[in-house]
Amino acid sequence: MPDRVPPLSLSLIEQARAFLSGRLRPTPVEESPALSAILGVPAWLKLESLQVTGSFKIRGALFRLSRLSEHEKRAGIATCSAGNHGKAVAYAARSLGLVPTITVPSSVDESKYRAMVALGAEVIRSEFPGYDDTEEWAMREAERSGRVWISAFDDEAIMAGNGGSLALEILEDVPDARAFVLPVGGGGMSAGLAFAVREKLSHATIVGCQHEASPALALSLERGHAVTRLPAVETAAGGIEGGIGRKTFEILRSRIDRVALVSEREIFEGVRWILEKHQHLIEPSAAAAVAACLTGKAGRFESPVVVVISGRNVSLETPKKILL
Repeated sequence: MPDRVPPLSLSLIEQARAFLSGRLRPTPVEESPALSAILGVPAWLKLESLQVTGSFKIRGALFRLSRLSEHEKRAGIATCSAGNHGKAVAYAARSLGLVPTITVPSSVDESKYRAMVALGAEVIRSEFPGYDDTEEWAMREAERSGRVWISAFDDEAIMAGNGGSLALEILEDVPDARAFVLPVGGGGMSAGLAFAVREKLSHATIVGCQHEASPALALSLERGHAVTRLPAVETAAGGIEGGIGRKTFEILRSRIDRVALVSEREIFEGVRWILEKHQHLIEPSAAAAVAACLTGKAGRFESPVVVVISGRNVSLETPKKILL
């Protein structure tokens, strides 16, 4: 069988990086002595939790919406989100004078829901608690209405912005980094980052971290094809719940080194650990990568590591449950 060539290029990623320069914060990379001691190698945290809109998702949203034609803008845009992508699309759309239609699961974090509404989006709660069922329904509605569909992850521009531009930023700030640990949901960040890192560092180690109850990437690697739908699970880490994208998996299947599966309890411990050691409140989805390092599930490292802290958006009720 011939090698699959993913429809993503370093050129597109560099275009995304250039477009986003000056439009977003270059988020800090913070050294973590405590994590370095645990892993046995120098470790840094890439704090995308301090990004505009509170997560990495604004990277892909701004870049993707910048590529809309005038005809597409007139048709309107629609998307589905567990929260952070929707908030990012709402932010990016407002700068273009657009009102996006954003469909969210019934289990959406309330702070993320309120943020989308405050940014002027039309936000529709589905009757489904899980992402996959919500997305399927939202895509049908978008097609019926003629709106342009903006995928949360399975789109080349989203991958180039979310993960690709992030990777180039990390490599510039931490040139010694040779291992990367990050949470994986639909795959938009992980695919873009893995593609860019592999183009620059062919022998780098990339670890994807997922909820053990929703392990789409792990199952996809095991089965040899993208597992795009999974049963809904109840979790505070909604950003990593559900299936993986077909396009994102085609990139990840040959570029991810290992997958770490963590539990809800371990994710909560990751939230507490970051707050205690670094005084950052992060969302549970972001804490999956931290949990994988704390538990040893991320595996052994022989070279400096960067752990991506993907977001901070969380309602008051969630940290109260985790911390009390």
